[in-house]
Amino acid sequence: MKWALMRLLMRTAGRLSRGIRIGYRHGFDSGTMLDYVYVNESHGLLGVGKLIDRAYLNAVGWRAIRARRDLLHNVLRDEVSARAGRALVLDVAAGPGRYLQDLAKEQPEIEVVCRDLAEDGLRLGAAQAHGRGLTNIRYERGDAFDPAPLDRPADIIVVSGLYELILDQELIAKSVARLRDLLADDGVLVFTTQTRHPQLEFIANVLPNRDGDPWIMECRSAEQAHAWARAAGFVDVLSRMERVGLFAVTTATTVER
Repeated sequence: MKWALMRLLMRTAGRLSRGIRIGYRHGFDSGTMLDYVYVNESHGLLGVGKLIDRAYLNAVGWRAIRARRDLLHNVLRDEVSARAGRALVLDVAAGPGRYLQDLAKEQPEIEVVCRDLAEDGLRLGAAQAHGRGLTNIRYERGDAFDPAPLDRPADIIVVSGLYELILDQELIAKSVARLRDLLADDGVLVFTTQTRHPQLEFIANVLPNRDGDPWIMECRSAEQAHAWARAAGFVDVLSRMERVGLFAVTTATTVER
């Protein structure tokens, strides 16, 4: 009864919030949803909708998502700087990839490839990049779990916000191994995992994912992330927590540093 009432409230009064409307249209786990969360500007209908939207955007999970974005951006900036600003960066599940656009603008010498299966996120990202005058980032359709090789090995591969959504750990382990094969000899894999979340029950019972199914997530320790990386042959593995404390950003290199 509790969850049925929450679902009713979200689908009625909640739709006054633009963020919640985006969630029901594209999925609360979609790249389009995350892009809206990153901007962090409240919008809504009838005045009260903006207040609902602000409360929605201030939820602990979204605050952690924004903190994860900031940490990921800093990690990628350091990795690019270590390569004297020249690098091929591949994100296999990028969505619109707003933080990658920021990186491409800061580091004009790099080349960024954003892949995803969701066409709406790719279109949104390509339009944003065009509006910002970015010529060193491109968007193309691609399956994160069956990635096509690039013209040359990637220096940096990013997997952000994907493994948190996958319940099959064997699938994740295979993905990490497959991505290692796409990296250059001195390449680095950067991926995120969720170590805890205080609202998992609410999310699973109330919010639909991009497929219209219950949005069910599984939390995993940084040690588990390290195990996937080492089993795939990575040799230097390090995790950092974002400031809210829900997500880890893990770097795994193909050679010792």
